[in-house]
Amino acid sequence: MTDDAMDLRARNKQATREAISHAALRLAIEQGPHGLALVRVHDIAEAAGVSSRTYNNYFSSREEAICGFQADQSRRAGQALRSRPADEPLDQAVIAAVIELYTDPEPDKAGLRMIMLTPALEGEALKAFSMAEGPLAEAIAARTGADPERDLSPAVTAAAVAAAIRVAGRHWLTPGTTDTFATILRHALSCVLPATPPDDPAAR
Repeated sequence: MTDDAMDLRARNKQATREAISHAALRLAIEQGPHGLALVRVHDIAEAAGVSSRTYNNYFSSREEAICGFQADQSRRAGQALRSRPADEPLDQAVIAAVIELYTDPEPDKAGLRMIMLTPALEGEALKAFSMAEGPLAEAIAARTGADPERDLSPAVTAAAVAAAIRVAGRHWLTPGTTDTFATILRHALSCVLPATPPDDPAAR
């Protein structure tokens, strides 16, 4: 199989996965937090235009499907950081990468509210957001030259960033909040990523 064919196959699989996840989340929103049990595999598959068998090839539960887009987004955190300019200070690079990843476009409030504030989805939502930690820690280690087996800094920083994203999301969903998610997320990230002094090249 050629590289182009493999890339096309991967894109098609990702498109199918996203279609299923979007359908699951849409049905969950329609049923509401207390009607999650009414969201059945058959209904999700039908809404996504796939068979129940295809659905089962991608997700093992409706909770996983509902949070699937968020999980996929989190997995891209490492690549988002790697795409930043090499000479950009770490704090600026992480903040810029995360804000672009999670706010372009701005999240749908109804979807994020369903994922983050529905008790039955709490465990899967936490898992989905935590998926950013591994890829992000690897990208931070590569960027800073740290040895991830000896230096805990990349993993701790990545975990703090993932937590900041969750906190920012919950704050954004608070009734009466008028700031954009990007504004809130930037503030949350600045709490765990101290600004790099401009005259400290060693911190770059």
